[in-house]
Amino acid sequence: MDTFAPIIDYVSRYVQLTDEETALFRTFLKIKRVKRRQFIVQPGFICKHKSYVLKGAFRTYLVDHKGKEHTLAFAVEDWWVSDYSSLIYQEPATLFVEALEDAVLVQIEYDDEQTFLKEIPKLEKFERIITQRSLAFQQKRLLSNFTQTAEERYQEYMQKYAAIANRVPQYMLASYLGFSTEYLSKIRNKRTSKS
Repeated sequence: MDTFAPIIDYVSRYVQLTDEETALFRTFLKIKRVKRRQFIVQPGFICKHKSYVLKGAFRTYLVDHKGKEHTLAFAVEDWWVSDYSSLIYQEPATLFVEALEDAVLVQIEYDDEQTFLKEIPKLEKFERIITQRSLAFQQKRLLSNFTQTAEERYQEYMQKYAAIANRVPQYMLASYLGFSTEYLSKIRNKRTSKS
């Protein structure tokens, strides 16, 4: 089986590469196997890769000055994960990216990405499209935090991402949605008693 087929298929949703461009792009891709609870990014170290998830689940989070964890994102198969600020500016990371399951990633090194973006101009378009989509997603999430109740945020997440919610611990999901684990339990119990 072609290990890189999923990421090549992902790119082809947005741009069509020639066989030669695809072959060149493949030379920049590296497979990384990660064990559950292993970090691929940690604060204080410069993030050198962006990672496409072939298998597994990840959580991106930060720890505040009081030691409290705040979950910013989850990533599962066919999603990207990194500390993008650290990667783009090549400065020390502020986030943790942790494997929640044994996982397999396709990683692209920062310097390699800069090279192939020059050599394969279509990938500049690909980067623009996925960056715009990511920015739009982050804006929607921010707006929902300002305009929706906790229960509405939970309902919306479950409608869109129930499969992810079932793969992550309850306290991480609560942290992502912006409330306590106890409150998440109340919402779930309320929904169960209505059914």
